[in-house]
Amino acid sequence: MNYKNFPMVPRIIFGRGSFNQLGDILAPKRLSINAPFIYLVDDVFKSNAFITSRISLSYDDKIIYVSSEEEPKTSQVDELVEDIILMTKERPSGIIGIGGGTMLDLAKAVAIMLTNEGEAKDYQGWDLVKNPAIYHVGIPTISGTGAEVSRTTVLTGPDKKLGINSDYTPFDQVILDPELTKEVPKDQWFYTGMDCYIHCIESLQGTYLNTFSQSYGEMALELCKEVFLGDKLSTKDSQDKLMMASWHGGMSIVYSQVGVAHAMSYGLSYLLGTKHGIGNCIVFDHLEEFYPEGVKLFKAMKEKHNIHLPKGICANLSDKELDIMINISLSLEPLWENALGKNWKKVMTPKKLKELYKKM
Repeated sequence: MNYKNFPMVPRIIFGRGSFNQLGDILAPKRLSINAPFIYLVDDVFKSNAFITSRISLSYDDKIIYVSSEEEPKTSQVDELVEDIILMTKERPSGIIGIGGGTMLDLAKAVAIMLTNEGEAKDYQGWDLVKNPAIYHVGIPTISGTGAEVSRTTVLTGPDKKLGINSDYTPFDQVILDPELTKEVPKDQWFYTGMDCYIHCIESLQGTYLNTFSQSYGEMALELCKEVFLGDKLSTKDSQDKLMMASWHGGMSIVYSQVGVAHAMSYGLSYLLGTKHGIGNCIVFDHLEEFYPEGVKLFKAMKEKHNIHLPKGICANLSDKELDIMINISLSLEPLWENALGKNWKKVMTPKKLKELYKKM
């Protein structure tokens, strides 16, 4: 039996206000005065002094504000890489992503593509990256995606939505400062938190499960229940715990895989541009057959926080459009195998998948 030898994030700092130490953390990593640090920052923070005033730029350092309205695309990564190459005298000292899963995934992908030839779409898949990425730092401002800890960067390419899964993808440094999540809108807080919850359910009920994944998954699941079903937590405790749930939820996928909800939400995202968190929620709401207990708890959380999911998003799709989603979804074989076992193709036929999509 050959076991995978996975890398992990080598350095992590956790604590309220730890974002203030960013300058000290980066200083020793500067390669030269002509090798800038490039900050990819969610443009919702453009006029948010709480975050921007604490980024200290020296020499040729630059902040690039990026919209997270849409899921990250391979073409967007290629454009960012080209812009960075044109605006810098030397290869940057590092890329720092500040934002949610979209910004973190973009930072990871850009760091990889600055040292690897070709286009980002060439690297969608498993272990295709040849050269180590440049130094890259992840600073999440919302909790749940697990992007801060994962070895993938999920991108929508010209013909598929798939991650760049590689040993060079994980961040070299992560800063977990729960204070940065204080202004997240409630709906967004819920959808992204549910990404973590759904990770746990899919990982814990999967056929790939082992004790490594299970221990992280169970911890993340307990934290999610405390945050989304409990009444005892202060706002600060809730922020702290959800940030750690996201970390553990991401860790639980390291030796495991996600399942039906993620496989189906990739289809929604590719065709309709549905954001990942809300897409997972829309799908998971209809998956009682596969995750009866998980869906029951999810519905309780939804009710408790008065969340109303969009309905009928697939109602007016043509057969051709439905087939596109079905093909994207079914191409994610490891997810289906984890969810339904080796004979998953007998369980999840295109016809059955179409019926499920039509409910949404």
